[in-house]
Amino acid sequence: MRRIRSLLLGCAWLILIAGCGTAPEAAVPSSSVAPSASAVPSASASSTTQDTSLTVFAAASLTEAFGEIGQQFEQQHGIKVTFNFAGSQQLSQQLAQGAEADVFASANRQEMQNAITSGSVISGTEQIFVRNRLVVIVPKDNPGQISQLQDLARSGLKLVFAAEQVPVGGYTQQALTKMSADPAFGSDFGTKVIANVVSQEQNVKSVVTKVSLGEADAGVVYTSDVTPAVSDTIATVAIPDTFNQIAAYPIAPTSDPPAGQELAQQFVDFVLSAEGQSILGRYNFIVEQTGN
Repeated sequence: MRRIRSLLLGCAWLILIAGCGTAPEAAVPSSSVAPSASAVPSASASSTTQDTSLTVFAAASLTEAFGEIGQQFEQQHGIKVTFNFAGSQQLSQQLAQGAEADVFASANRQEMQNAITSGSVISGTEQIFVRNRLVVIVPKDNPGQISQLQDLARSGLKLVFAAEQVPVGGYTQQALTKMSADPAFGSDFGTKVIANVVSQEQNVKSVVTKVSLGEADAGVVYTSDVTPAVSDTIATVAIPDTFNQIAAYPIAPTSDPPAGQELAQQFVDFVLSAEGQSILGRYNFIVEQTGN
């Protein structure tokens, strides 16, 4: 009798468990069924996309234009673009010392070559993506009364140039050499101008800032540096093409981009694309419609 009672209790217990179990799959509405594993992005893939960032080392003169290019690239690729803007010579030195970057954009060929020599960039991957030209800037009220290039040699002026090792500073020296070879300026023109230089800056934006604040009577920058942000505080004196220096800007992925070679090249390609070139053109650069 005791055995029969145990068997009956056991059967009742099994029936109770079965009644509390999960309902058959057919009874679950189709809208509640979880998608298959293949249809759901893995957590690791999603976090990789979100966490990926691109670091671009770029010449200071590219600040405004690359800022806009970076925004467009972020929107199209869903990643964060971080910029390090400085003098090209500073950037190539940082790369040589082990600083990590995915892309390097220089304001001259020499600093790109230095990056190649240090192994930071692979030779042959660099491309000219834009060009630039020089212009003299003066404060809006023009206290030095500078209306032509010859005035830069007048004694007593305070001029601010970029240092010669900075690309724009090197271009400025070359322009002065050309002017000094012209009888309209005189052979000592360059010497007189340099005698008026009171400060040599490490990047072109520092020259713009000092002139716009009235700390100097004049400076030499790129035409692309005369942006709407400073147009109310500075005026310009053109440098004719005869004496001007056309700056060529090369760009390349680094030899070991942390974000990956493919993403670094995509940024370079975007800069060279019609959209990227259009943005650069709006900032007074001389665009390379088809690259180099």
